[in-house]
Amino acid sequence: MVDRDRVLAKLDEVDRYLGELRTLVPERFEAYQQLERKRACERTVQLCIEAVIDTCALLVIGLRLGLPGEPDDLFEKLAEGGAITPTLARRLTEMKGLRNILVHEYGRIDDHRVFRALQEELGDFDTFRREILAFVRTLKG
Repeated sequence: MVDRDRVLAKLDEVDRYLGELRTLVPERFEAYQQLERKRACERTVQLCIEAVIDTCALLVIGLRLGLPGEPDDLFEKLAEGGAITPTLARRLTEMKGLRNILVHEYGRIDDHRVFRALQEELGDFDTFRREILAFVRTLKG
């Protein structure tokens, strides 16, 4: 059974981090390169992505969609279970890749790529929230 309260709490986290990102991300790359701003953006997007992953894990477990063999399987399982679209599942896989770069490979972070993602891809979090909320509303109990 899906723990709706926990799922909704995680979605609130996504919203909070997304709101913070929208105030942190500057319009120009030059402003993004200020060390404190860049690190704040990187950390906040990392936390936002982790809240998305946690939400997906709660749903996969609650819906008993099986144990994922790989972390990205969470997204595939949710798409197969009808909770999210396959398009969103692919976008979430890309998001997780960005998170992994930020967490594990600081020496190879492409600031232009991260800035571009922050400028162009924050809407994916809104799509995630909409799709998950719509799905949760269809669940009994």
